[in-house]
Amino acid sequence: MNLSKNGINTSISSVTSIEELGFWVLIEDQEYFIPFDDYPAFLNATIDEIFDVTMVGPSQLSWGKLDIDIELDALMEPHRFPLVYQ
Repeated sequence: MNLSKNGINTSISSVTSIEELGFWVLIEDQEYFIPFDDYPAFLNATIDEIFDVTMVGPSQLSWGKLDIDIELDALMEPHRFPLVYQ
């Protein structure tokens, strides 16, 4: 069987607000804060680059132009995922 049309993306994600300390992402009905202190790669990003977020599978956010991926688990329980710069 060959489908002529792609399916509809059921995982909706969008940036809802950018603030001095970080930005908010809405995923379905849950909002998550992404602080610039924890994710400094976003500090030099343009507004358009920050807003260009997509869901990769059911549990990962991706900013393709910035080459940044964040697992939802890291946003829900950041204490389980300490960030260590190497």
